[in-house]
Amino acid sequence: MTEVNAFLSERGIYMLTIILFFLGILGMITCGNYMKKLMCMNIMQVSVIFFFLCLGQKIGGTIPVAADGLFDSDDYVNPLPHALMLTAIVVSLGTTGVGLALLMRIEDKYGSLEEEEIIRKEKEDE
Repeated sequence: MTEVNAFLSERGIYMLTIILFFLGILGMITCGNYMKKLMCMNIMQVSVIFFFLCLGQKIGGTIPVAADGLFDSDDYVNPLPHALMLTAIVVSLGTTGVGLALLMRIEDKYGSLEEEEIIRKEKEDE
């Protein structure tokens, strides 16, 4: 049992990230509602951001600000993954905004966000 606890304490956060990622993929594949697909896409994006933030952490590391007695780079956490993920969050928000705007237009045109109903109405219009 201690081996399981040691594994979860060291690698459990990565397992949670993988589970969230695959839940997002599963939701995008199985859901027929476009709003649900957009939410599942956001879950995938959050899991990737979370993975990179966890990967950038260091045990015993401190923020990269000059402090007394800390001269070695091994004492600091690398700020690059955090800066990149901040950019990814902004891109994610932009993607979500565009997706919501498209969903509003789809709802106005077809009266629904269900994939099967939209395909049926599109075939009727042809």
